[in-house]
Amino acid sequence: MSQTAYRTHHATEVTEELVGQKVTLSGWVDRRRDHGGVAFIDLRDNTGLVQVVIYDEDMARPLRSEFVIQVVGEVRLRPDGNENDHLATGKIEVVAESIEVLAKSDALPFQVSTALENESENKLPGEEVRLKYRYLDLRRPSMQRNLKLRSQMSKAARHALEEMGFEEVETPTMIKSTPEGARDFVVPARLVPGSWYALPQSPQLLKQLLMVSGVERYYQLARCYRDEDFRADRQPEFTQLDMEMAFVDQEDVMAMAEKVIVAIWKSAGYEIQLPIQRITWQEAMDKYGSDKPDLRFGNPLIELTDYFKNTPFRVFQAPYVGAVLFKGGAATPRRQFDAWQDWAKQRGAKGLAYVVFAENGELKGPVAKNLSEEERAGLKEAVGAEDGDAVFFAAGRRTSAQELLGAVRVELADRAGLLKPDDFAFTWVVDFPLFKAADDPDDDDVAVGHSKWTSMHHPFTMPSKDWIDTFDKDPEHAMSDSYDIVCNGNEMGGGSVRIHRDDIQDRVLDVLGITPEEAADKFGFLLEAFKYGAPPHAGIALGWDRTAAILAGADSIRDVIAFPKAGGGRDPLTGAPAPISDEQRAETGVDYDPEEDED
Repeated sequence: MSQTAYRTHHATEVTEELVGQKVTLSGWVDRRRDHGGVAFIDLRDNTGLVQVVIYDEDMARPLRSEFVIQVVGEVRLRPDGNENDHLATGKIEVVAESIEVLAKSDALPFQVSTALENESENKLPGEEVRLKYRYLDLRRPSMQRNLKLRSQMSKAARHALEEMGFEEVETPTMIKSTPEGARDFVVPARLVPGSWYALPQSPQLLKQLLMVSGVERYYQLARCYRDEDFRADRQPEFTQLDMEMAFVDQEDVMAMAEKVIVAIWKSAGYEIQLPIQRITWQEAMDKYGSDKPDLRFGNPLIELTDYFKNTPFRVFQAPYVGAVLFKGGAATPRRQFDAWQDWAKQRGAKGLAYVVFAENGELKGPVAKNLSEEERAGLKEAVGAEDGDAVFFAAGRRTSAQELLGAVRVELADRAGLLKPDDFAFTWVVDFPLFKAADDPDDDDVAVGHSKWTSMHHPFTMPSKDWIDTFDKDPEHAMSDSYDIVCNGNEMGGGSVRIHRDDIQDRVLDVLGITPEEAADKFGFLLEAFKYGAPPHAGIALGWDRTAAILAGADSIRDVIAFPKAGGGRDPLTGAPAPISDEQRAETGVDYDPEEDED
């Protein structure tokens, strides 16, 4: 029962069991239909729809779409043949005895009627308009479902973690700026002119301090902030389910996280089989061209570096040559292969080489004439192709070439309709490098130190057991004790065993080019805490927006966030970011000059 001052029931609670009874409902007029002296309206609330029948023309006349109304009436069965099997309340209707208009509505900038949910999405306006009127966009049933799903996920995760002995602990929103791989958002401290707070990129250091504090199992749905260059599916503020455990290793954390994931997916009606498979970072890159591989389909990359080691073709005289099979691709028109070139160039590549195995066995395509007779003769077998297939190639630096082929692999699967949103292919990616090159042109992370190396994850990641003694002697090949959870080609989350020994931490910081003085200035509070007995600890964080988007089958994380930002971090709804007044600016101390104080 949902009785309040304005209703006795929600819409979908009006069932056949209530036939003959009087109910009071409140909600929005979803749509109205007139049939010769009888009007029908669909009343919508956050549970769904119920049909209301109005025999009084004077009662029906003032009602318009999106008016907020209260209806008092009697429940009856719909006449034979008028049932609506697509509606939860499709067997009944409410005959209105009285209707009160609680609030009128102007004409909407776009329609939010439930009827639109069965029509093509191009009926909706552009995203800029949707975000400007987000409160209207959220009335749409699909958006309501997404918000409910996210709420159910949170309940399920909390319940699973509390059953495993975790405690929910909040950490501060305003902290000291620390290097974590992205730019900080900073806030001027009015009471300490010239000084600044930073908004946390994550609760990383604070949750490690909780481990030192004796909180052995911590979690939090944490708000995080990163001032990164905007991408289509990136937000300047986001949420992560943050989890940390003391006296555990990698296996303990992964087992815990799997239970949480099972609970989250079960809350949406899906069963996940455990244990989740694993793949090493190197295998993921070599086979799928991504450290977050989509395993809903096969078609792995094919390395051909050795095959073309003596090639006369200058383009393939490269450190790495790889290929991906385009099944049935020989029938592709030339103009579509040209479009693939444009697609590759949009991704920063020079193009996308290809050959075609014609139905008569002949090898065709721009690359074919550049290959030796021996290479042409053995290529079909080398790539596992059949007549009627095509093959795309990439050559160059191993990582960039593999990433291009990995993107081709996913694009081919998408065009073939293989990416079903309600199929969920999970994998753990393990054995990541400890460091990465700081000058990688394809990486927009901010280097955390001042050397040629930066952290693959963050500076507090423990080297793997095999590298504890030698990671600083060979940073290029050193491996870490870290792990990512991946679903459908998306990194859902990641974590690591943390460094709890100050001697190892000092050596990692030295590789990163962070001096003891800088370390003391940036995160000396953590290093100081570790002097007083830090337990071995490890953790993981799930990107909550991304996880919700995967589970909802949403194309963008913006569709599972109530009030997201648009491109460039702009908020079309409120107009943020916006200038502040001269008086506000003066109060903040942004323009504080310590030399003026000395004068």
